[in-house]
Amino acid sequence: MTSCVFRHAVATLRAPGDPTVALRGAIKPPRVRHHAAVTDPRQLGDLLRAIWSYRGGFVVASALKLAPLVFVRPGELRSAEWQEIDLDAATWCIPAHKMKMRQAHIVPLSTQAVAILRELEPLTGRGQYVFPSPRTPRRCMSENAITVALRALGYSGDTMTTHGFRSTASTLLHEQGYPSDVIERQLAHKEGNAIKDAYNRAAHLPERIRMMQAWADYLDGLRKGADVVPIRRGQ
Repeated sequence: MTSCVFRHAVATLRAPGDPTVALRGAIKPPRVRHHAAVTDPRQLGDLLRAIWSYRGGFVVASALKLAPLVFVRPGELRSAEWQEIDLDAATWCIPAHKMKMRQAHIVPLSTQAVAILRELEPLTGRGQYVFPSPRTPRRCMSENAITVALRALGYSGDTMTTHGFRSTASTLLHEQGYPSDVIERQLAHKEGNAIKDAYNRAAHLPERIRMMQAWADYLDGLRKGADVVPIRRGQ
């Protein structure tokens, strides 16, 4: 951007040259951060069995079980509030101020996700946060809680990350034939069209509801070691 300003100044005789030329290449661009994720179905089955065998705190264990089912961003998961969740309607509505793209987001909850939350509700349901900090219920659990749990299960940062559940879902759902628009909407990725994005809160919702339940059933099959038939759109 600075170089563009100087080039314009040179072209309009406002500057004798572009001093930024000598700096090109001196500062390396930031490396794109890739979040490690398990995307092989057999390895994912192993991971899910490890998650269900976790013997740490019940709140962290519940968050760990829910993470692959909802595949939201880690900050959105740990800051979930009970007032955002309607277990009877099987819906989690994340307000815009919590979302990276500042657009409210609907997460359809599978029967498996609802079961995890109903089991947790007697413990944390009277407070604000679904996953409160063990130090004070006025704060949500720390950003490292699930990461520490994954490390305790033997998964290093080069193998699996909390954010990696999003990559896992994206990769396998695309492979299973779901439309990219449906998957990207559920991942809450930003639309290229700003007007379309503004009305996208409930876009593809019926298809997303079916997809999220099929995904949860698929994960159950992997965890139980069954011969799982790949999920397909419309099933």
